Amino acid sequence: MSASRPEVAAEVLAEFRLRGGLKADNPDGWGFAWWEGGAFHLAKEPLPAHRSALFEDLSAKTRSNLIVAHVRKAKFPPVNTLKNTHPFLRTCCSKVWVFAHNGLVPDIVEMEQANGKAVCWPIGETDSEYAFCHLLSHLAQNSNDGAPVANAPVSFTSLAMVSELVASHGKFNFLMSDGEHLIAYGHDRLHYLERSGAPADSAMIATEPLPGNEGWVSFEPGELRIYRFGRIAERILTRPSGRMDSLERASP
Repeated sequence: MSASRPEVAAEVLAEFRLRGGLKADNPDGWGFAWWEGGAFHLAKEPLPAHRSALFEDLSAKTRSNLIVAHVRKAKFPPVNTLKNTHPFLRTCCSKVWVFAHNGLVPDIVEMEQANGKAVCWPIGETDSEYAFCHLLSHLAQNSNDGAPVANAPVSFTSLAMVSELVASHGKFNFLMSDGEHLIAYGHDRLHYLERSGAPADSAMIATEPLPGNEGWVSFEPGELRIYRFGRIAERILTRPSGRMDSLERASP
């Protein structure tokens, strides 16, 4: 969720929590990152979200303008540990980033292990965390020739290009944020819901539409959407044909 002001999203988060092993087959851990007081806060557990009292409490009480939540189905590796639980948190280019992934891109592990300009190294074993570090490495390379400059603008075009490349190795739908922007890449399976006006402008992203809300829209295949304070700031269509010269920028 991205919103123009801090708010409680108790209803939608309560429904999302049930997808952690009760209403959907995602029983292998949950994570909850939110922006508050100028910093990210992160809570996660390697157990089903629908059974977690902590997730239930956070869902009901957290007031934030930016939330990234995830429920996991362990695939690569099929190991349920805290280190393998999303979202992941890393610092790059003088910013703190969070990242959560839905899909499977095992080839990225070997690709990132061979990356001589890696800016971070996974703590866990997932292809998702390797993919996160891979994206950050490319962002660093395209930020003032790789120098970590505070408040340097994010190259969303570069991010779209590398996202398409990673997606060509499997399935790669993700959420990513630097605390200001909510970045969502829909390779083959994401939806968004936008609202404007009172009490706040807001946007929600989910793998599948959450019940109780009308107006969910499917991402275009290979679409990168960037939200800032609840409003669309930019969208880039990568046209997932495997061609890196096929980027198309669309006006919000």
